[in-house]
Amino acid sequence: MKKADLLIAHTQGVYTIKVDGRANFECSPPIRNLANNLDKDLQKISIDLTGCSGMDSTFMGVLAMLGLQTRNKAVVEIVNAGTENRHLLEGLGIQSLFSFVEKTAGGQPEAHWSRPEAKADAVDRAETVYTAHDTLIRANETVNRPKFEKVVEFAKKDLDKLKKEQEKQ
Repeated sequence: MKKADLLIAHTQGVYTIKVDGRANFECSPPIRNLANNLDKDLQKISIDLTGCSGMDSTFMGVLAMLGLQTRNKAVVEIVNAGTENRHLLEGLGIQSLFSFVEKTAGGQPEAHWSRPEAKADAVDRAETVYTAHDTLIRANETVNRPKFEKVVEFAKKDLDKLKKEQEKQ
């Protein structure tokens, strides 16, 4: 399976993210960065999964970050999730963070699409894995703590180790 190709557009308070391929930890840092730097004029985030062939827990964690950071401020819609991707989100108990919609092709004709740089250094990747899984636990403690507690512990140790190594350089 090919890894995901991401396209992101921002027009008049609406972010649109298109995912094509398998969405995993490798393509997650740009979405984590987006979640941490959303505009104040944000009205909606539309995540088009029409071409998404699957998602790993890190990617779903960064989607949860978007959902939690925009809760009560903006709508986060998942477009054309499909049965399998919706089942994955429901399995983590985070479906309530999103509005699920089915749409035909279209989108934002005036949007200027960008392909965010998915290459991240080791610290950025480790931080993304850590924060994504920690977010999943915060989003649904009962369902996700048993699944991801050890992942968060190991990711935190890895992140701390990488930061120490980076400081020595």
